[in-house]
Amino acid sequence: MLLNKNIAFALLILSLIFMGGLAVAQENAECLECHDEAYGEVEPALPYDSLLALTSHEGMDCVACHISIKELPHAEDLPDVVCFGCHEGELETYQWHGRFRLDECEDLPCCSDCHGHHYILPPSHNKSWVNPQNLPETCGRCHEDLDLVKKHEILFEKAVEVYKSSVHGQATLGGVHLAATCNDCHSAGGTAHRILGPGHPESPINHFNIPNTCGKCHRAIMQDYWEGIHGKLAARGEVDSPVCTDCHGEHGIISPSDPRSPVSPTRLAEATCAPCHESARLNEKYGVPTGRLRTYVDSYHGLKSKAGDLTVANCASCHGAHRILPHTDSTSSIHPSNLQETCGDCHPGITKALANTPIHGTPGISSTPLAGIIQDIYIVIIFVIIGSMVIHWLIDLRKKIKRVSQKQQVRRMTPGEVGQHTVLMISFIVLVITGFSLRFSDAFWVKLLFGWEGGFPLRGILHRVAAVILVLGSIWHVLFLFTARGKQFIKDIFPNKRDFEQLWQMLRYNIGNKSQPPRFGRFSYIEKAEYWALVWGTAVMAITGFFLWFDNLAVQWFPKGFLDVMLVIHYYEAWLATLAILIWHMYSTIFNPDVYPMNPSWYTGKMPLDVYKHEHPEDPVLKENDGKE
Repeated sequence: MLLNKNIAFALLILSLIFMGGLAVAQENAECLECHDEAYGEVEPALPYDSLLALTSHEGMDCVACHISIKELPHAEDLPDVVCFGCHEGELETYQWHGRFRLDECEDLPCCSDCHGHHYILPPSHNKSWVNPQNLPETCGRCHEDLDLVKKHEILFEKAVEVYKSSVHGQATLGGVHLAATCNDCHSAGGTAHRILGPGHPESPINHFNIPNTCGKCHRAIMQDYWEGIHGKLAARGEVDSPVCTDCHGEHGIISPSDPRSPVSPTRLAEATCAPCHESARLNEKYGVPTGRLRTYVDSYHGLKSKAGDLTVANCASCHGAHRILPHTDSTSSIHPSNLQETCGDCHPGITKALANTPIHGTPGISSTPLAGIIQDIYIVIIFVIIGSMVIHWLIDLRKKIKRVSQKQQVRRMTPGEVGQHTVLMISFIVLVITGFSLRFSDAFWVKLLFGWEGGFPLRGILHRVAAVILVLGSIWHVLFLFTARGKQFIKDIFPNKRDFEQLWQMLRYNIGNKSQPPRFGRFSYIEKAEYWALVWGTAVMAITGFFLWFDNLAVQWFPKGFLDVMLVIHYYEAWLATLAILIWHMYSTIFNPDVYPMNPSWYTGKMPLDVYKHEHPEDPVLKENDGKE
């Protein structure tokens, strides 16, 4: 009897299990009655039952994930699926994503954002969203969204796009799964569910952890780095010590053989090493001599490198690329006992004495004593020979100008007009020098003029004083225009149709299509164009200069960006005016063979009669007075 009861109980249990299985199967079947349409999460689109059979969740029931469904039909808006019911370990791990905790930011990705909704595959599958080859696109859904990037102040707006162009990205997208992807650099503790911001001490992209992060793939280089001076400084907590990303970049790391790379042979010195080793603050902090870049650039190696030679020695050739040690370390490649071997890599058979010749010495070609003596001799020779040439030609020029002045003269300008020209000339020269000194403050001629204590503030004062003088000179000229001579001047200088005809005649004459040049009156089209360009340029420079001088007043009356526009106009108008004077005016008054060595009217108000007749044969005044003043 007892046996029968046990058998009956067992049969009951088995029947319940069997009926439960039927119920579940019936429940799945009921889901598929509505949800069996083609699903486009994977290409080609598949029905749900076929889709789930391909995933990591094969054999699972719909309600295993959609636990909120208790009856059919169910509500249209279902609660989010809670994956942590099965993946409890991931719940404990996934507490942070970057700088934010899960409960601090509504925009943090959930499970389905990275793994997919139904077509969830293991990372090893090439169709998986978290497969290394597909990770850039997966992460890029958020990190390439400019709205999210700006909202959360993420510094890299196009990190994924830049990564795809890097050596790591190119290798990954090409199917090399050993190349670094997003998870390899950003995942803390060996899990992709723990991504920490750079400020977190356990983050793999924290400044002091970056060498170990890169070292997961580049072990030998990591070891060299930690043994070098940069690694030793980083190990003791110096935040200004360079790590991998300071030299190679972060997301856009490209091969050293690429000329765009900051560690390429031709860019290494200036793009990578110089920013730190030319820093006065860092050099003072660590007791490193300054001027290293300049001495390298001036050396044979530096000059050849700037010329594009990829084989000539650069910083890394002598100091090492990663195991960089000071010259006092006996294992350093630049220790005196090792220099012969270091230099011998490029110069086989080099002697120990030659190898120990200082490289980073006094700026110049070399710090070899004999070379320094020859340098000093050459400097003296240059000053003596070139100085003698200058003196010789100045004496010759003085004689020729005197001879020109002794010829019969015709008055071109009155003393008052000479004064106007002199004020304009001096103020313009001072404005050009002091103005461009601000823009090119590092140029040698600027340092020569203003590279002394208080020199640069004086530059600003001189510029403004010259501007005021130019404006006053312009007012003087405007008042002159109201005189009888001024009215005649404005009448004669005003452009007319004949000027365009004479321009065409001059062009034809210069190219040989016309035997005679045009016959100009008091002013040629050259002088007219120059005068009205001067009027325009002076007005533009005065107006823009006023707003730049009184910038506090300008920002109260004009919109944002107004001063930027004024600065651009002021700067490029200055270039236009300067080049016009150097090319247009200087040729016509000095370098034109017909007037060389110069037209003396700028300081005497007169010019030789024969030159004037040649230049202005149709001037009515010349005809009336027959060349007399």
